[in-house]
Amino acid sequence: MLGREVPNVTLKTRVRDESVEGPNPFRWQDVQTGDLLGKGRQVVFALPGAFTPTCSTEQCPAYERSYDDLKAAGAAEVYCLSVNDAFVMFQWGKNLGLSKTKLLPDGSGDFTRRMGMLINKDHLGFGDRSWRYAMVVDNGKIVAWFEEPGINDDGSDEDPYGESAPDKVLEWLKANPK
Repeated sequence: MLGREVPNVTLKTRVRDESVEGPNPFRWQDVQTGDLLGKGRQVVFALPGAFTPTCSTEQCPAYERSYDDLKAAGAAEVYCLSVNDAFVMFQWGKNLGLSKTKLLPDGSGDFTRRMGMLINKDHLGFGDRSWRYAMVVDNGKIVAWFEEPGINDDGSDEDPYGESAPDKVLEWLKANPK
């Protein structure tokens, strides 16, 4: 993965727009991952799904708590990517009380597939999801990679979490200032 360009795919996002009437003042906006990750140093962590146990109680809250430290160590932004749609990601962010970490909906799994991290979680009724990983991206190129061990499609794992934790990413950022 190191040295590889991140895929440039379109993510279907929702943004607040006061000109939209009604109880849901949001409009669709296409976002290119190349635009988000192509300039500066970005931290991206990916997880299997919104509202799932480890993602909701451990990984995403840990990155939210570490956000300021990651920024101070050189990250321009911190993104959480999941194979969920924009509506689910929005509600999950509200539920978790996120105010710093940016959520990226990879609803069709296009980014995750092109990263080689799309796995089958049919054994849980989830369908295709992301394997858990984190990366540091400098100007569109992967410069640090943190992947949980045992990637598989058959559910033979215990949903590992540790290698992709924010403390590992923060340690790398501090050792590799830009």
